Amino acid sequence: MAQIISIANQKGGVGKTTTSINLSAALAKMGKRVLLVDCDSQANATTGMGIDKPGLEFSLYHGLIDEAGIDDIIMPGILPKLKIIPANIDLIGFEIEMVSAKGRENKLKELLLQVKDDFDYIIIDCPPALSLLTVNAFTASSSVLIPLQSEFYALEGLGQLLDTIKRVKASFNPGLKIKGILLTMYDKRTNLAQNVFEDAKKYFNDMVFKTKIPRNVKLGEAPSYGLPVILYDKHSKGSKSYIAFAREFLKR
Repeated sequence: MAQIISIANQKGGVGKTTTSINLSAALAKMGKRVLLVDCDSQANATTGMGIDKPGLEFSLYHGLIDEAGIDDIIMPGILPKLKIIPANIDLIGFEIEMVSAKGRENKLKELLLQVKDDFDYIIIDCPPALSLLTVNAFTASSSVLIPLQSEFYALEGLGQLLDTIKRVKASFNPGLKIKGILLTMYDKRTNLAQNVFEDAKKYFNDMVFKTKIPRNVKLGEAPSYGLPVILYDKHSKGSKSYIAFAREFLKR
């Protein structure tokens, strides 16, 4: 049965989608059966996997509102063991249409239960907001992975995210855990990056992964080619760091 992991931080631009795509690809490259779920109406994970958003007949939205079956919305990924449930702008409609629906926080969980035995890992790329979609992702998940940008305001607002995890755990998903905290956009030449790492270690101890994802041009270029960085440039620092992270992730 799959481990379902939400990758979440309500701050935008922290490397959430980059981590979702490249962790999924690295795990698939290591022989794991992986499903990447794009749970963000901006649908950057969909684009980053080379899928044309406007051309989609069905997306996660249709699965969540019962207009399409799970088999209709799962698409093949770039690697043999990698599949994706894509998203597009339609996903905005889910928040509006489900405002008063009974059991609205369980929609994603019910959808993924149908394929939980088909994968080793299901990775959910969450939106940069603590919204109904994020609550759905946390309710469906066994754990949450938090990317943390190595910049000044990194820890600000993290309390709000941890509070949301705590509330979902209390109300909908008692087994929900924090998988860990991943330092992203790390520049070892700056004191600031080191300070953020030390602060994170002070507050979260062993929850902080040893692997740090560096600032890397290739990580920024890869999505425009619709490829994970490990396929775009396997020798880049970005690629090597995500492979190292995937290995540490598997051990944890």
